[in-house]
Amino acid sequence: MLLSRKVIARDYFNTPIKYVAGVDVAYSNRLSIGAVAVFDYTSLEPVEIKTAITETRFPYIPTLLSFREIPAAVLAIRKLTIKPDIFLVDGQGFAHPYHFGFASHLGVILDICTIGVAKNLLCGKIMETEGSFWKPIVYEGEVIGGAVFTKPGAKPIYVNVGHKISLETAIKVVLECTRNYRVPEPLREAHMAAQRVKRNIIR
Repeated sequence: MLLSRKVIARDYFNTPIKYVAGVDVAYSNRLSIGAVAVFDYTSLEPVEIKTAITETRFPYIPTLLSFREIPAAVLAIRKLTIKPDIFLVDGQGFAHPYHFGFASHLGVILDICTIGVAKNLLCGKIMETEGSFWKPIVYEGEVIGGAVFTKPGAKPIYVNVGHKISLETAIKVVLECTRNYRVPEPLREAHMAAQRVKRNIIR
């Protein structure tokens, strides 16, 4: 995929980090619901939440989910009055068969710093390492992300480069944004915001 060549896998964002956002998309019948939740990076408190609804126009194809999710996510992000320094995206970025999942696609088209944070592994294998809070994910001989253990006894989340950030920094940011749950707080809030809208649509 030609767009994957535009992905920047090094730190290229504003410092110090002030705001981090979570991005998620939910579905209800033929509608897509985009949600973005902005958090203060230091206090990890929410400062702005926006949602958007649009018609779902792209079919469900596992390796091309970004084309299905991008429209609603972009609409929600464009409603923000606060500009996040980094976006945590519910989905893959570089850890994708085409090295261009939802997180990378969103980052490239909006020219923003993104991190892919997924609950399931799409491709690659986890390499066993001793005494580490994360383990590398390897695909076709290349490290494409990390299986990060954010909570003792829980399954890992899969963190990878989206755009304009290195894997090392991406993992650090995700851990800094995680409190009592497996998923980072901005992503949890974005997910809950999308689900609230979905419930209202169903009623």
